[in-house]
Amino acid sequence: MPDVRFDKYYRYEALTHILHAYAEEFPQLMSIESIGKSYEERDIWLLTITNFTIGSVHEKPALWVDGNIHAAEVAASSACLYLLQILVTSYGTHPDITLCLDTRTFYICPRVNPDGVELALAERPKFVRSSTRPYPYDRESEDGLVIEDIDSDRRILMMRIPDLNGNWKICPTEPRLLIPREPTETGGQYYRVLPEGRIDNYDGVQIHLQPPKAGLDLNRNFPNMWRQEHEQTGSGPYPTSESEVRSLVQFFSTHPNITGAIAFHTFSGVLLRPYAYQSDEELPINDLRIYQRIGTKGTELTEYPAISVFHEFRYHPKQVTGGSFHDWVYEHLGVFGWTVEIWSPQHQAGITGYRYIEWLREHPLEDDLKLLHWSDEKLGGKGYVDWYPFDHPQLGKVELGGWDTMYAWTNPPPELLEKEIARFPEWLVWHMLISPYLEIYEASVHSLGDDTYRVRLVIHNTGWLPTYVTEKALEKKLVRGCICEIEVPVGATLEMGKPREELGQLEGRAYKPSSPIMWYAEPTKDRAKVEWIVRAPQGSIAKLLARHQRAGVVRTEVTLQ
Repeated sequence: MPDVRFDKYYRYEALTHILHAYAEEFPQLMSIESIGKSYEERDIWLLTITNFTIGSVHEKPALWVDGNIHAAEVAASSACLYLLQILVTSYGTHPDITLCLDTRTFYICPRVNPDGVELALAERPKFVRSSTRPYPYDRESEDGLVIEDIDSDRRILMMRIPDLNGNWKICPTEPRLLIPREPTETGGQYYRVLPEGRIDNYDGVQIHLQPPKAGLDLNRNFPNMWRQEHEQTGSGPYPTSESEVRSLVQFFSTHPNITGAIAFHTFSGVLLRPYAYQSDEELPINDLRIYQRIGTKGTELTEYPAISVFHEFRYHPKQVTGGSFHDWVYEHLGVFGWTVEIWSPQHQAGITGYRYIEWLREHPLEDDLKLLHWSDEKLGGKGYVDWYPFDHPQLGKVELGGWDTMYAWTNPPPELLEKEIARFPEWLVWHMLISPYLEIYEASVHSLGDDTYRVRLVIHNTGWLPTYVTEKALEKKLVRGCICEIEVPVGATLEMGKPREELGQLEGRAYKPSSPIMWYAEPTKDRAKVEWIVRAPQGSIAKLLARHQRAGVVRTEVTLQ
């Protein structure tokens, strides 16, 4: 068994070793491949998890799971790694996981953006949003504050500087905290607060944040609703311009068996669904209902609320987000996509009923006190660092302190990591098992005399979702119907019917009411039938096949007698 712990965060080399060790330990359940290179030429690893002894990987419905498209959100790759361990170690003992890997496939990409993560986990960390590629242009050294670890303690905290015009003052009831200065208040001790970092070309007066040299946001580079930089910061020069995003898009385009997609991010403790850029009113009604049903199950299993980005998670009330992953997989591919924001320090501290983004703009002092108490009681005081003096190379005497953003806010503290990421495998397995699934209902032969036979093949979808998965896929004609084929033996003739028949889509059980009522009917839209007339010597074998790009492939043989 690979030596892996879920109370630490792994850098690229260690993660690569762990993933390959799993592949060597469980070759019947897992394979690993590189689907592309990052900007700095690191492999983007893709894990295929299924029972390779039963059926072809590409002939099974699949679920995509990824993590760490954003650099500092390192708990995301841990969630993928934890899912991998649960799947391969529970096969054969856990009924749902065993069924899942026998009949379905997981594609797991634990670290979409390996370059940015290396900066976040470095000995002297630096934070970038996503890729390390210079963008929107390769800047030379400029004036301003560069956020980084300046005292080599592997943390990036805040700096507080005494300033008569500062916005902050010490909280009278809890001196470790800073609270806003009142609008008309004067005559006190006030502070200016900045992120920890150095200041290039400081003139002794003005301080501004230096524009990041690596200004990309890979989760704005997907094709759907992509917009130029002046409208969408970090979007890249064109859709899929970035190798990390292009590798994902290329993989999806060559794997039409993918029926759903989940991207792990941090933080907020919430399950996010499309759209990011328009109202729920624009979703087809059945897709909205299924999104809500999947979200309800997600909340039941993870305790994370499931919400619409547009309605409850916008960064600005008058701005919308384009080019994001989950919108792309839904709108362009017609599958249900989710973004899971792991971890909520507010929830950990007992704060309830808060609005996710709005809370960061304004909240009561009581919430800060709860968070500080949580840090003291549960984190041994490590979450919030008491202010301590530091001789800054440009500013002179300042104080460093405040929240350890990386390991209290953006990600769970290592000791709480496993408990947090253990929430998700059950929901992901459930999400996989609701996929459409093609099976044979009947394969029969009826003799018509004179070495002539009627061959019947009836298929049905035993999955919960319809074979097309979403109404959006139907609307955009993104998916073909079920195809049935017959292969007759040498010397036989097909007297009626075509060697290949397309039978259309098969419904699932997703749109049924919660209880049968008088006018409720259940037509057999989950089934389809095809018949052939074959002339062949008695005892000949006819081969039958049915396939659907999202519901899988089934085969059988019948003896003509």
